[in-house]
Amino acid sequence: MRTVDASVISETVAGLCIEAATVLEEDIEEALHKARDHEESPVGKEILTQLLQNAEIAKRNKIPMCQDTGIVVALVEIGQEVVITGGNLYEAIAQGVRKGYQKGYLRKSVVNNPIERKNTNDNTPPVVHYKIVPGDALRITILPKGAGSENMSALKMLKPADGIDGVIKFVLDTVKAAGPNACPPLTVGVGIGGTMEKAALMAKEALTRPLGQRHPLPFIAELEQVLEEKLNALGIGPMGLGGRITVLAVHIEVFATHIASLPVAVNLNCHACRHKTAVL
Repeated sequence: MRTVDASVISETVAGLCIEAATVLEEDIEEALHKARDHEESPVGKEILTQLLQNAEIAKRNKIPMCQDTGIVVALVEIGQEVVITGGNLYEAIAQGVRKGYQKGYLRKSVVNNPIERKNTNDNTPPVVHYKIVPGDALRITILPKGAGSENMSALKMLKPADGIDGVIKFVLDTVKAAGPNACPPLTVGVGIGGTMEKAALMAKEALTRPLGQRHPLPFIAELEQVLEEKLNALGIGPMGLGGRITVLAVHIEVFATHIASLPVAVNLNCHACRHKTAVL
């Protein structure tokens, strides 16, 4: 057994919140450079240049890349040999969010409930998903999800007879409907299978995969490629102003499902695809 103190978790989460808001992941920065090289639209190329400049300014000055610093989603993998001491795991994560958003001067965007809508003033509570895994490590990934991309995400319970064509159509329709609202070029997470909530969670988890890393199943990897080509052929382009680069990547995760079900979820992320991970 291995112990991890709640205070260490809080400090780690606070740092991840600040870093996710201010520092672009290297694979995303590289993808944006490649996108600029391949973009044929002068306006699109200029937008991509400005996005890269914006990211550099944010990193240098330790300020957010975007004013919408999101609601925090935490993906937590906890080894079955880990024991949390000195507090509760969820509260430790929430305290980390609270510290990070105050220390980093990040916008507090969370309201207490969807009806009353009073700002909690510290960006808590976070949305936390747990997965128990073998080992003695604690892995925490922080995704600040802005409303622009989250609001344009979608889930649909297809019929098995809809098949692969139905899946492709739904993904295309979702990105078409999003247009400029999710701040393209997008990272598109797709979850196929399981149940309603499992598909949605897989779509979000897919956003954390390194950009361009294909699914290990060849037929799923092929579907990712097909969707990328079809989505980039839509002509939405950077920030929705036209061009050949509408998405940076499509990542698909799959799971077993019921014989009568074909759940499909599409979770969109903006050009920054903000996320940071720490292993304790």
